[in-house]
Amino acid sequence: MGSTGKRHPFLARWRAAFTQEGRIRALDVKLWSDGGFALDLSPAVLDRALYHLDNAYHLEACRFEGRCCRTHLPSNTAFRGFGGPQGAIVVEDVMERAAVALGLDPVAVRRVSYYGADPDRGEEHAPYGQLIPSPRIAAMHDALLVSSDYAKRRAEVTHETATARAAIAAGTATPRQRWLRRGLALQPVKFGISFTNAPLNQAGALVLVYADGTVQLNHGGTEMGQGLHTKMRAIAADVFGIDEEHIRVMTTSTEKVPNTSATAASSGTDLNGQAVLEACRTVRDRMANVAADELGCAVGEVVFEGGSVVAPGAASALSFATLAQRAWARQVSLSATGFYRTPGIAYDRTLGRGTPFFYYAYGVSIAEVEVNGLTGESVVRRVDILHDVGDSLNPALDLGQVEGAFVQGMGWLTNEEVLFRPDGKVLTRGPSTYKIPAAGDIPRDFRVTLLPNATQDGTIGGSKAVGEPPLLHGIAVANALRDAVAGFADAPGAGVDVGLPSTSERILLAIEALRAGGRDVGART
Repeated sequence: MGSTGKRHPFLARWRAAFTQEGRIRALDVKLWSDGGFALDLSPAVLDRALYHLDNAYHLEACRFEGRCCRTHLPSNTAFRGFGGPQGAIVVEDVMERAAVALGLDPVAVRRVSYYGADPDRGEEHAPYGQLIPSPRIAAMHDALLVSSDYAKRRAEVTHETATARAAIAAGTATPRQRWLRRGLALQPVKFGISFTNAPLNQAGALVLVYADGTVQLNHGGTEMGQGLHTKMRAIAADVFGIDEEHIRVMTTSTEKVPNTSATAASSGTDLNGQAVLEACRTVRDRMANVAADELGCAVGEVVFEGGSVVAPGAASALSFATLAQRAWARQVSLSATGFYRTPGIAYDRTLGRGTPFFYYAYGVSIAEVEVNGLTGESVVRRVDILHDVGDSLNPALDLGQVEGAFVQGMGWLTNEEVLFRPDGKVLTRGPSTYKIPAAGDIPRDFRVTLLPNATQDGTIGGSKAVGEPPLLHGIAVANALRDAVAGFADAPGAGVDVGLPSTSERILLAIEALRAGGRDVGART
């Protein structure tokens, strides 16, 4: 922790134009990223931050600039989201401040600015020129407002805060009315999926079927606890129509699959799953030719299911193991490689135009927090998340990824603060000084739903990436904390800046500033 790089800190300065109804018209942003003493991945991280400055919002006019800064700190590097969260949080700050300035609910300001919110606009494009096809964000927004009972809860928080202000003014406030405030915030997510370095969008696989009907599966992805091997095994089992217990996934090795790309950019399943699918289909098609001869049917009639190989009208069936034995006896090759490259990825850096992403993952979340004005402590009372993973290959794994990403994003923006001495030495070198979320920090009421009927064309099984996009849901907690802090002002409509990460110390300082009559309206860092 003392020598390795962390997620890049960013400084943002922005100007924005809105209509009186709250729709964003133009956005001008300058970003500076702290790269540390050496370059590492700073340019690529900055690229993705710039790509995500629009997040889920249609911008009629924009100007985005970014700079990597060399400093005397350890060299910073890529972390979950790869700059995307740092970019998205800027436009979310814009939305929050615009809502205060216009006297509108931030939820309403976001809704009118989404991609797809106005059918009269026709085709919409990201600032870098990529078409935004059939954006789901507006419909997901509306669905979550209903399922989370947002309107009722917002009215309760507003009434509770107004009652507390009146009681304080009258000198009759209870301790709760004086020291506790609740806050609510909604966070949309639109996250581009693919390596922005186009050559990395490729993957390979090697599949071997043995004469006893067992299968060895090799692919180029790294299992790090996210369940990648589980999904690859499921894909192979589906192609061969056998139980997953008959498939052995080998440790990833370039001896078996050469020139592997990093398991990153949320593309592990997308890339390796397609390569596994191709390799398995190649072997299955060879076996199907043997099965057609054995069953006396056309090749197109052969079906692999339930551990057997069958054909309509055939007098008998073959077990998968029996077919493997007979294919071996006929000297049929039972191994094959598979390869996949993501289609349609092209980006011209000199023009800042192109298609850096294959598709977008979407999500919407609502966070409710409670802040203690005496200590600055906060708790996350409830979180509702609706997230788009396409047609999930494994809902249990994907739910876990969404939950874990949210908690990690929440930690990044609340307790986790990296501190340095003036000479650049890291002070937060262990768990005693650097606080990651623990079990007690998980939302007390945590509701995660995967968007139904959300098939994504062109991907493995119609699924979508789920590794990095859900981390952006953690931004909802930061903005809910700001909403709660604003409740300590003497009157509604206070513009406050808690700062990021929103530690207990920063929350307390922001509350004290409000009580002193001061308002910080500068840009957040």
